[in-house]
Amino acid sequence: MTADDILREMGLGPVWKLRATPAAALVEESAASSPAAFPSVQEIAPASVTAVDPAMIWDELATTVAACRQCRLCEARKQAVLGVGDVNADWLFVGEGPGAEEDQRGEPFVGQAGKLLDNMLAAIGLRRGENVYIANAVKCRPPENRTPAPEEAAACRPYLERQIELIRPKLIVALGRPAAQTLLQTEVKIGAARGKLHDYRGIPLIVTYHPAYLLRTLLDKAKAWEDLCFMRRTMQARKGG
Repeated sequence: MTADDILREMGLGPVWKLRATPAAALVEESAASSPAAFPSVQEIAPASVTAVDPAMIWDELATTVAACRQCRLCEARKQAVLGVGDVNADWLFVGEGPGAEEDQRGEPFVGQAGKLLDNMLAAIGLRRGENVYIANAVKCRPPENRTPAPEEAAACRPYLERQIELIRPKLIVALGRPAAQTLLQTEVKIGAARGKLHDYRGIPLIVTYHPAYLLRTLLDKAKAWEDLCFMRRTMQARKGG
């Protein structure tokens, strides 16, 4: 499948070329979207959430997540879904939570939304498992695929934080509002958060639409392509061109 085929399958056309943006412009965008730029910050995590041992490595983390009963999502799950991909990746994509197929197979983004995500990755020269790690804000499927409740996201957040500490990505991409709010710990509106560099503990973070949303809202696929181009430019700047 050619690059043009991938873009057509995403519903994008004509083919738009990636445009270079000076690194200085990215720095300005980062400063404009720092936490101080938000009028208010709402802390989601309750103080009672148990912290993850900072010495915990992947096998231990997977075992702990599989046995987790920190919130009610554990009651109906078939299995917890930690994540998948290159544990030394430069790129980290974070979604909302497992769906029915992900819950069955134990891997994030394996349904139709996963196929679209794979096409989005391919459009900027990436491939699942190759310098890419994919995770979710919550590790267990919410019933009926509903949005995770704040306390559920808070219970899982230490696991996601530990994943980020272990991977040490150069760029984090938040796919959808729940992922963005979990990572940034503030109220997020996707329309306002797109096209800016946010910060997660010194790591650049970009907010874009969740692939499942794009499957329902085809007109916003063009905006998602703009976000992909912005991701590509940001990574090139991080690597010095």
